[in-house]
Amino acid sequence: QEQVVESGGGLVQAGGSLRLSCAASGTVFAIANMAWYRQAPGKQRELVALITRGLTTNYTDSVKGRFTISRDNAKDTVYLQMSSLKPDDTAVYYCKMEIGGYIYWGQGTQVTVSS
Repeated sequence: QEQVVESGGGLVQAGGSLRLSCAASGTVFAIANMAWYRQAPGKQRELVALITRGLTTNYTDSVKGRFTISRDNAKDTVYLQMSSLKPDDTAVYYCKMEIGGYIYWGQGTQVTVSS
């Protein structure tokens, strides 16, 4: 059975960097879109970045120029490189993958940016 697991969250000072990873296991089908979402306390979950299998990317305006999404299809893994982090980036970050027509979410990883 497919499973999606994130890693790489943590505590960082404003202006710092973090790299999140998300790997799928047990996959039989090729993974279509991969995406990162985040949810801050008291707010709705929002799309941060998306990457298609053909490597087309899309970012929410607040992270453009600071975050980079990438993927390794051979490893069924998606990454989110976050730079110039701000306190407003503090949230639980979730990975979402579209596999065989189904949606799979990771358990989330906490990112905390201190001022």
